[in-house]
Amino acid sequence: MHIGLIGGIGPAATVAYYNRLVHRFRSVEVPWNLTIVHADVSILIANSASDRRAAQAEIFAGHIRQLHGAGCDVAAITALTGHFCFDEVQQLATLPLVSAITPIDQFCHDEGLKTIGLLGSPPVMTSHLFGQMPQTRTVIPEANIEDLGQAYLEMASTGVCSEKHRQQFFASGSEMIRNQRADAVLLAGTDLGLAFDGRDPGYRIINALEIHVDALVELARGGTI
Repeated sequence: MHIGLIGGIGPAATVAYYNRLVHRFRSVEVPWNLTIVHADVSILIANSASDRRAAQAEIFAGHIRQLHGAGCDVAAITALTGHFCFDEVQQLATLPLVSAITPIDQFCHDEGLKTIGLLGSPPVMTSHLFGQMPQTRTVIPEANIEDLGQAYLEMASTGVCSEKHRQQFFASGSEMIRNQRADAVLLAGTDLGLAFDGRDPGYRIINALEIHVDALVELARGGTI
């Protein structure tokens, strides 16, 4: 299978996708190819903040045409924020588009996780993953949601997580576990590995990036979208 990624949104997440894909495909010994196109994270942030779905969908559709021309079999958007216009992109896409959110919803259902706390960009949190989690109840931090969202956007744009922002993310996750009885916290931003990888925040975390990659691997092994 030839996988096409819309990357650059943000750069750290793109690198993490590549590393995870290499590791997972090596472990299952399935042949694969990969092409990555670069999208502009600042444009995505602006369009998602203003809910300009049609404009962003046209941009993504252009990237998918590039991936199609490179011989890709499927395409994936490497940012949960980019899923705010998922339906619009699907209508324009010249390749099958593999959602990152649908596999998360199924994973939570299969694991018996009834309530999930969300950490991510402002649109991801305030929209509760754009209403694309029908099987799973989602909650978001009760306080300082704007500051938290801004911290995430700064991290995604720079590819660097400061210790201040790391502690802010950890504390917000703990609050959702403690006060809103979340069963786990979803890293609903593919750059959040910068804050959480290699660290134990004291509660269960679910990495959206890993679930998306696993879905792509299963597709390559003969699954369906």
